Amino acid sequence: MRILGILLVSFFLSISSIKAQGMPVYDNTNFISLAKQLVESAKQTSNLLKTVEFLKQQKERIEQVSNVIQQLDAVGQLIQNNGQLFNMVQGDLQDILNSPYIKSEEINRITNSFNDIIEHSMESVDYVNKILTSDYLKMTDAERAMILKAYETQSDEMVAEVKHKTRRYKEIISFRKMQDRINNRTSEY
Repeated sequence: MRILGILLVSFFLSISSIKAQGMPVYDNTNFISLAKQLVESAKQTSNLLKTVEFLKQQKERIEQVSNVIQQLDAVGQLIQNNGQLFNMVQGDLQDILNSPYIKSEEINRITNSFNDIIEHSMESVDYVNKILTSDYLKMTDAERAMILKAYETQSDEMVAEVKHKTRRYKEIISFRKMQDRINNRTSEY
């Protein structure tokens, strides 16, 4: 039994010695350099995340500035349109009303049509003033810019309407003037 036990132990030792010869040997420096690379990679990832956050903030700021510029453009156009509207109504309406070819019953109708446009323009200016001076309805800058653009378009339409009405009344005056000349011409026969 002893001999059999010694043989088995020697057999197992010879097999394990054979396997032990094929085992790789690890160097601790590889583990250290791998750890250093992981730490460096973590630092780079942290810096990239900081850069991404910074770029997001800059994008938001650029969008805010863009919205403010759009608002300023819209307000500038509204001011220009309202100034043009007032000047047109003031000058052209006076010319139309002073014409001898406008009948007295037409004066109120003409005046009221131009006054309606001016009142609507003043209401728009008041509303725009409320939008700009207070945090009206908790709007974002983009929403405020969209509303201002809509009012700018509306203002453009009012200017076009005043031009159209002015042209139409001037054509009526011109037609009546020509009709008066034809009706009151002197005949030489």
